[in-house]
Amino acid sequence: MKFIVSSSYLLKQLQVLGGVINNNNTLPILDNFLFELNQSELVVSASDLETTMSAKLEVDSNAEGKIAIPAKLLLDTLKTFPEQPLTFVAENNTLELSSSHGKYALAYADGDEFPKAVELDQPNSTKVPAEVLATAISKTLFASGNDDLRPVMSGVYFQFSPEGLTFVATDAHKLVKYTREDVSAQTESSYIMPKKPLNLLKSILGNSDSNVLLSYDESNARFIIEETELVCRLIDGKYPNYEAVIPKENPNKLIIDRVQFLNSVKRVSIFSNKTTHQVKLKIAGAELNISAEDVDYSNKAEERLTCDYQGDDMQIGFNSRFLTEMLNNLNAKEVMLEMSLPNRAGILTPKDGLEEGEHVTMLVMPVMLNS
Repeated sequence: MKFIVSSSYLLKQLQVLGGVINNNNTLPILDNFLFELNQSELVVSASDLETTMSAKLEVDSNAEGKIAIPAKLLLDTLKTFPEQPLTFVAENNTLELSSSHGKYALAYADGDEFPKAVELDQPNSTKVPAEVLATAISKTLFASGNDDLRPVMSGVYFQFSPEGLTFVATDAHKLVKYTREDVSAQTESSYIMPKKPLNLLKSILGNSDSNVLLSYDESNARFIIEETELVCRLIDGKYPNYEAVIPKENPNKLIIDRVQFLNSVKRVSIFSNKTTHQVKLKIAGAELNISAEDVDYSNKAEERLTCDYQGDDMQIGFNSRFLTEMLNNLNAKEVMLEMSLPNRAGILTPKDGLEEGEHVTMLVMPVMLNS
């Protein structure tokens, strides 16, 4: 088996696929990339059994074959080459790589030992613009949890219907609901996507302006985008009823410049307690007072901002890290924070910067004020 391929083209594809490979695999074969050559088409795959990702590459060849090549060794070698054609020749369990500078030999394994990607059973399919999926992932993924005891909350909930698409993530302290009414699916369905494949998707969706073909059955999902395919196992379980935790009646409404609010929270939070990260918002009239205090070290800070506020004077405490993350993930000029009581969740929404049919709702749980 022999083929010729551009070094930088190959490296670019392998670096994305390399994200699938775990540092400590139970099966040694999973430390390899699978190379499947069919004339001038080379399909390279990587897998961790839960997620399998493959990319099609154009190469110069008229041979066929299937081998598994050590991923780390190949990546480390490719990173050192300037752009040039590389010749790969595989025979007698040795792969010889020739560049304009020299020759490098490495052992390869039999490609048939590599686990096959899962086949989907009578899947539903829908097409989503790459840009929409990329935005949905980046707007929600940060809010998903890391608790192994509650695996359903460690992913992003995809909810598809003829009315639109909804993506939800929560870790019980914060929640993000992202909706698109301008893209829809033919049938109603929902499933929970794990974090790792979503991070991999994010890395390939960013530079694409094509559509993603998304197929899913009871236990797996498949994403096909241009020459790349990703198949992953879904998280098994029932997603919590997120609509029930979003408070409907929020008479107190605060509208404020997002960047100003974000910078103020960041500065003040430096002086907050290192365990609770608590900042206190005190709102009266057109003035917002943001303060934090770390009693153990006698540190405290306070800032005053002007805002547009309608409602009763109130004091409410939030974890500054959650508030900062949310404000960072909105690209609006102004944001609205809706509240009812100091012990009920606050709702953060952008006032502008959204496309037609696009909605973002962020919910943040308050922390009890130690007055």
